[in-house]
Amino acid sequence: MTALAEAVARSFAAGEPERPAVSPLRALGRRQLSGVALLGQSIATTAPAASMVLLPVTMLTHDALLPGLVTIVVATVVITLIAYSVAHFTRRLSAAGGLYTFVSHGAGPRAALTCGVGMLVKYLGSAALTMYHGSQTALASAAQLGITLRGWQIGAVCLGIAVLIGAVLVRGVRFAAIAILVVEACSLAFIIGLMLVSEPAVAVTPAAPDVPAVLAIAMSALFALAGFESATFFAPETRRPLVTVTRAVLVTPVLCGALFIFASWAAWSGHAGAVVNAYLHGTASGSSPLVVILLDAGLTCSWLGSSMASSNAASRLVYSMSVEGVLPRVLSRVGTVLRTPHVALVVIIGVVATVGAGFVALDGVPAAAKTVMRTALALSYILVAVSAALFLGRIRELRRVDLLAGWIGSGVLAAVLASLTVSEASDGVLVAPATGLAVLVVGAAWYRYLRDTRPRSITAIGIFDSPESADVLPGAGVFAVNARGAMALVGANHGER
Repeated sequence: MTALAEAVARSFAAGEPERPAVSPLRALGRRQLSGVALLGQSIATTAPAASMVLLPVTMLTHDALLPGLVTIVVATVVITLIAYSVAHFTRRLSAAGGLYTFVSHGAGPRAALTCGVGMLVKYLGSAALTMYHGSQTALASAAQLGITLRGWQIGAVCLGIAVLIGAVLVRGVRFAAIAILVVEACSLAFIIGLMLVSEPAVAVTPAAPDVPAVLAIAMSALFALAGFESATFFAPETRRPLVTVTRAVLVTPVLCGALFIFASWAAWSGHAGAVVNAYLHGTASGSSPLVVILLDAGLTCSWLGSSMASSNAASRLVYSMSVEGVLPRVLSRVGTVLRTPHVALVVIIGVVATVGAGFVALDGVPAAAKTVMRTALALSYILVAVSAALFLGRIRELRRVDLLAGWIGSGVLAAVLASLTVSEASDGVLVAPATGLAVLVVGAAWYRYLRDTRPRSITAIGIFDSPESADVLPGAGVFAVNARGAMALVGANHGER
């Protein structure tokens, strides 16, 4: 008798468990997202179409073409090494908390809360930043068509964009992911095609550098490549998550990095002229109105797609924290039909729209705000890289190549933060170290508060999608109460031999 026949025979003799095992994340609607849709979510978070325009502009305004090209290549390698470290977790855990959950299994709950703070700052800030830029390019497109908006009309457009993003996200994860993928693909196709048109750029006056050129390009490139980890927040909702999420995490930085390297090559070789002219000078550069309108439309779609993807990822992080009791339980409410964490989404869109409105009032995104987001992100990446090495060491699967990848990736990010700190200190500004210290202090204070008031939530940190009784053939698995007091699969029942 074959092993399968034996298992089927045992399943008829096995009785139903007195207490069925259920996944703590089952409310989200497990196994509904395809690999293509997940990849679209992951790629869109990086806003590749918009970044393919901004990186050449950054290189030209800092008058650093060849150094900029080399810097973007190095940034791609560094982020790919961080993704390699994250993949050690995605092959073993399917979690809606993403990096926050992974760090808890490597470095413990205190480090996890610190990473959670960094991720929230990054995703909420990034969503607000991209929503602001998307609204500005939408207004620019309207102006090209002869529609000029002022005062309350601008506010109405921004509010409409926020409501539209919220409606798409509440509609469902599959709908949102496909919408994001289609929008980003169209934007990328147009911008790549425009870059293939050889046209010299209008002279760009180098900006007065607030930081060294290479450092400015490195920070822009690293932040542009960030977002690959957004795929990890949707693992419980993905088919074959341990395979699909790992693939998305590894492919996204390589694919986006290749696009950014192509864009930087276009700037260095002069092929980015058509894009740079249309973006910086509009029709005054000689670009046709149609090209300018299409570019603004492409950038609008890319920015808003990124805002949508960032808000979507943040909702899963907040949902996971709420299920654990780290955040108020109300944020874990999920719609019974659409299976989306609608309460978390409404709160997040509200925060994002408020911060975006602040950027509108300030008539731009302050450099300090960008530094805060980038520092919080870099700190989170360093934590997950270190946690991966600790996790692999604890389960006795740490290899030299794994340790080397983690140390190189986190070491370069730490060096970039140190360089930024030194550069800012020369001007009497200390935004980067202040942000790093604030994230560490808030994480530690949050841990102490939970330990003193809700100690059970500390032990609940790190939940992940686990097999349910219905997922396992009766008699084929052994279920028992785990350390968190929940029924879970603890091993396989191979029967008597």
